[in-house]
Amino acid sequence: MTCNADRHKPSNRPKKSTSERRRRVKVQRRRLVELGMDEAVVAKMTEQAIRDALRHPKKIAAQA
Repeated sequence: MTCNADRHKPSNRPKKSTSERRRRVKVQRRRLVELGMDEAVVAKMTEQAIRDALRHPKKIAAQA
């Protein structure tokens, strides 16, 4: 990589902001609750576990 590419990297690919990340996690938690998972269980899940669970929404709906 050239020096020029390093200097302009954030403008080429913007960084994710923490507020946007928190908003996405909040929306994903709400989706799990709407699919039928218990709110207390969802509150204890990690962000990665939430994303993994949302990959298979039919399984969540069948378990509920």
